[in-house]
Amino acid sequence: MRVIPVLDLMAGRAVAARRGERDTYAPVRSALASGEGDALAVARAFRDVLGCVEWYVADLDAIRGGAPQWPLVRALADLGGRPLLDAATTTVGRSEDALAAGADRVVVGLETLDSFAQLEAIVGRVGSARIVFSLDLRGSVPLVRPGAPHGGSPLELTRRATDAGVRALLVLDLARVGTGAGLDLELVRRLRGVLPDVELLAGGGVAGPADLARLTAAGCDAVLVASALHDGRLTASDLRRHPNDSR
Repeated sequence: MRVIPVLDLMAGRAVAARRGERDTYAPVRSALASGEGDALAVARAFRDVLGCVEWYVADLDAIRGGAPQWPLVRALADLGGRPLLDAATTTVGRSEDALAAGADRVVVGLETLDSFAQLEAIVGRVGSARIVFSLDLRGSVPLVRPGAPHGGSPLELTRRATDAGVRALLVLDLARVGTGAGLDLELVRRLRGVLPDVELLAGGGVAGPADLARLTAAGCDAVLVASALHDGRLTASDLRRHPNDSR
C-alpha cells in the first residue's frame, strides 16, 4: 500500500484541512518545512524528506467554484511531483487542462459532478489510466452536488462510476479529514470485496502507523495522509515500508 501525502491549496497557499469546514482552513504549519503555507516548500519536503513524489493535490479554489490554480499546479509538477489533482473536473476540457498543467492523474469528485455521463465522457477522452473517481462522503453519507440527478448508497454510486469506465476509486470522508479518527474500514473492505480489480485509495482520518496496517489488511492500494505527516505521527521511517513511486 502506498502513502500519498496531501496538499490542500487555497489562494496560493497550502492549508490545513479539518472536517471539510473550508471557511476555517488556515495556512498549514508543518514539522517537515519552515514557514506557514508554503506549498512548494511542503512539496519539496514530501519529495526530499519523505521520499514521496506522488501527491494528492486538492485545488480548493476550483472546488469552491473559483478559477483553478494552474500556475501553482505547474510549479508543483516542475518539482518532479506526480500530482493526483482534484480541480473540480467535470468536463472533458477541464480534464485536458489539468493534464496540460502537469497533473499525472485527474480526480473527478462526486462533490462537483453534474452527471455520470460527464464522467463517462472524460474517461472516454483521456483514458481510464488517467482518471480517479472520488467517492466524496461526509460522515459516511455521499456528498452529491445539489441538483445532480444521481443518488444512492456508496456502493451504488461506485458501481455507476465503474460502469462509466473508472478503474481507480478514492474513498474520501471529509468529516474525518484532519481528525485522526480513523477511516471507515468496513466500507473499504466492502468495496474491495465487490471491486477486486479496481485500484482502491482512501483518505480522511489517518492517525498513525496502526491505521496504515489496518488499511493494508483491508485491501487498500493507497492512502492519503496530511495531518499525521505534518505533526510527526507518521515519519519517513514509517513510510519506507510503503513505497510511493509505483502503481
